[in-house]
Amino acid sequence: MADPNEKQPENVQGKWFVDVNCIDCDVCRETAPNNFTQQKAKGYSYVYKQPTTPEETAQCDEAKESCPVEAIGNDG
Repeated sequence: MADPNEKQPENVQGKWFVDVNCIDCDVCRETAPNNFTQQKAKGYSYVYKQPTTPEETAQCDEAKESCPVEAIGNDG
């Protein structure tokens, strides 16, 4: 389970986040490309845009469920 106290610093403000356990596997970026992006230099993903539509929310939910290290959280 993602830890809201261990969020990556680039996450935008809001309920969705990626924590420090991210292994940069690309699952979230493939599943919800409108919301997740890569911090290439440091090798992890983060939320650059909070979902604003039901479709984006569903994609973020799918990314959260698919994350192999449970690094995606929703503290809303």
